[in-house]
Amino acid sequence: MIEFKLPDVGEGIHEGEIGKWLIKEGERVACDQPIVEVLTDKVNAELTAPAGGVVRKLMFAEGDAVQVGEVLFLLEAEGRVPMEGLGKAEQAASAVAAPPPPLAVSVPPAAPASPAGRVRAAPYVRQLARQLNVDIEQVKGGGADGRITEEDVRRYAAGGTAKEPEGCDKPLPNEAQLQQERTDAAARLEGSGLAPACPEERIPLRGVRLKIAERLVKAVTIIPHVTQVDELEADALQALRERLQPQAAERQVKLTYLPFFIKAIVIALKEFPAFNASLDDESKEIVLKRYYHIGIATDTPNGLIVPVIRHADRKTVFELAEEIGRLSERARAGKLALEQITGGTFTISNVGPIGSLLATPIINHPEAAILALHKMEPRMVVRNGEGVIRIMMNMALSFDHRIIDGADAIRFTNRIKRLLEQPDLLWAEMV
Repeated sequence: MIEFKLPDVGEGIHEGEIGKWLIKEGERVACDQPIVEVLTDKVNAELTAPAGGVVRKLMFAEGDAVQVGEVLFLLEAEGRVPMEGLGKAEQAASAVAAPPPPLAVSVPPAAPASPAGRVRAAPYVRQLARQLNVDIEQVKGGGADGRITEEDVRRYAAGGTAKEPEGCDKPLPNEAQLQQERTDAAARLEGSGLAPACPEERIPLRGVRLKIAERLVKAVTIIPHVTQVDELEADALQALRERLQPQAAERQVKLTYLPFFIKAIVIALKEFPAFNASLDDESKEIVLKRYYHIGIATDTPNGLIVPVIRHADRKTVFELAEEIGRLSERARAGKLALEQITGGTFTISNVGPIGSLLATPIINHPEAAILALHKMEPRMVVRNGEGVIRIMMNMALSFDHRIIDGADAIRFTNRIKRLLEQPDLLWAEMV
């Protein structure tokens, strides 16, 4: 019997959530067939069967939180499991128990969906409890389905207890309860001609949206944000892009402005290494990174996802354009692999195509900075004492003030501005 466990994928991920089971108990599966979607802080991971066989037991229900190393399901392998199959399982699931001889196979008794005594809490909430020396098992959850929230932990640390949910803070009812309440309400209102005084809809905060919320709360709680805003003149950049469009078309590549920004940012990052860094809170060390993995915040039907272009400094403008297109498509389809969404060192939020004039972006923890790019538009500006029309755009840099000073932030954006306002410098200074 193979015990398929939630893998330790690194990147600080200690917990996941069962998003969707793709099979049922008793179902026969093939090797590498998708079994379950697991939601983590970083990515939606689709885990596959390490071998062909019959799924005997699903250890958790959809929506349950799962710790790294816990068994997700039991698989009775058919025949002899090949060594290469076991290798895949170990990479995908951290640990796989070798199957016993066929006559010795037995299904263990059913395990509860959530192990006894184990509470439900997000990874960030568990980390907060450790920082505050709080035994999270002793905290009473005030969130949906008894989930422990940040407020519960802080109240417990201050000597209080979690409040009883009441009113609008009560746990969300299940679908059957909701349907019954709707039916009862409709019956009471039937023939009265009255509508509910405050019609509302409750949508559980879970899945990708929950993970986004947790990461944003963690980022703004830990990192002291400062945002520095500037504008740049994009006429020369626009002309350069138009000149390169025929070559991009020959390569069947959609050439946007983003590859040029990535090139300029990488050059600036090499000159200002603190912006390509992170802070190790435990060791009290600033970690300067000599590799340049640029995250691209992408709007998808499932929420904001940040695919990562690895070693962006080694790629041409056309190669960057091609990879941006490929990663964006996979992000919108929910098909990104874990390595395509982890390990970023600096993030770009390109909201200009949607039409944004100005915003203050939130840093993608544990990175040190994020740059938001806004819409390009003709504006009246003063040049040599005269009013002229230029293609202008705003950019907003949020940075970790523990690592970076305001003066350096201005120098950093000035460097990016100069490279893009005089884009020939991109080629002259490119490594």
